[in-house]
Amino acid sequence: MDENIKDRLKTIVDYKQLNYGEFAKEISVAQSTISNIFGARGTTPSVEVILRLHQRYPDINLEWLLTGKGKMCNGSSEEVEASLQTKDSCSSLFIEETAQSPEDSSDGKNRRENPLGNAPNRPKNIVHQEIIYKERPPRRITEIRIFFDDNTYETFKPEK
Repeated sequence: MDENIKDRLKTIVDYKQLNYGEFAKEISVAQSTISNIFGARGTTPSVEVILRLHQRYPDINLEWLLTGKGKMCNGSSEEVEASLQTKDSCSSLFIEETAQSPEDSSDGKNRRENPLGNAPNRPKNIVHQEIIYKERPPRRITEIRIFFDDNTYETFKPEK
């Protein structure tokens, strides 16, 4: 198997069943960064991208990601086999049930978004800004110095 790191990243994206935008959001990098890696530019992923991926998915074998050696997922072969069946994560230890029964969905308790209701009316502080212009007396030239390349200088003082 002659893969490069971009192919292994694509394998992870496919494995996690994400599109490139979702993948960028998951690992907290700009979408343009992922586009540059997988797009026509074909840039090599930076160390920051690799570290963010490893932070988000610690179950991905870092040695496999960097070199292609070993298995994609950390853990025993039974865990990896079980996770391949679920297609959710390399480790099946923390798999959550996402299906809800019809009676649970009506109360809104398990919803991700809950309305806040009416915001309390608070008086707004009014900010007053005042600009003060200070008059300066006119400035006068008191001295002019001219420096020469032979490290000498002359001073001129205007007559008053």
